Amino acid sequence: MSPLDTTKQTKARASNGGATKLKIEGVYKSFGSNHVLNGVDLEIQQGKSLVIIGGSGTGKSVLLKCVLGILNPDKGSIEIDGQETVGLGSKDRDAVMRKFGMLFQGAALFDSLKVWENVAFGLIQGRGMDRRQAHEIAIEKIQAVGLEAGVGELYPAEISGGMQKRVGLARAVAANPEIIFFDEPTTGLDPIMSDVINDLIVKSVKELGATALSITHDMASARKIADHIAMIHEGKIVWHGPVSDLDSSGNEYVDQFIHGRADGPITRRVA
Repeated sequence: MSPLDTTKQTKARASNGGATKLKIEGVYKSFGSNHVLNGVDLEIQQGKSLVIIGGSGTGKSVLLKCVLGILNPDKGSIEIDGQETVGLGSKDRDAVMRKFGMLFQGAALFDSLKVWENVAFGLIQGRGMDRRQAHEIAIEKIQAVGLEAGVGELYPAEISGGMQKRVGLARAVAANPEIIFFDEPTTGLDPIMSDVINDLIVKSVKELGATALSITHDMASARKIADHIAMIHEGKIVWHGPVSDLDSSGNEYVDQFIHGRADGPITRRVA
């Protein structure tokens, strides 16, 4: 099947609807005396979008890094399609990584590469695709996120922050991943551009039939892109449910966070 042909892939993923794509059980992670993750349990179903919300320092990024294999949990299990990924060797880890796409918080583009080369980076470097074919796919993905094909010949410094974020999204979906990770996807963007990116995320995930895991503190973004939301506090999931239940969660931590109240069970030290 051609890398450009996503139809069969999307149908195949849709047929697995309801199957558990990602399962996290009892995950702990500490750095010295700093206990960041304290027994995280989460599941994401095939084709669904889960957004993890929570304040700074609550463990969102560490959890994401554990799922990606950047960090090894001290204890616990992380399964992808039923396969245990904690402790995988490099060869097996590489096979799992091929299922992933990632939109980094700051787009994280390579300044010395043209936009199309950034989008095609994983195809060329990770999959050994020839540059001509990779260029064709990159231009298709650039256009899919609402940019003109000519943008592919520019360098990151020549485009705006919002355009860079779109390029980052194009790179994240270039290899038609099964699971896409979004790390604070709207950070640094104005409200209108944030909504544009949110719409593109929803569109991209739906068209690919992909499963999505996002971390954010932007509640407008969370509400827009999520099927389910989980809140993490002090390294534990304190609430998990459909986005439609967010405003009636009955959870005091969730209620304080989504309304941005200073008073409540979540405390912040003032220097």
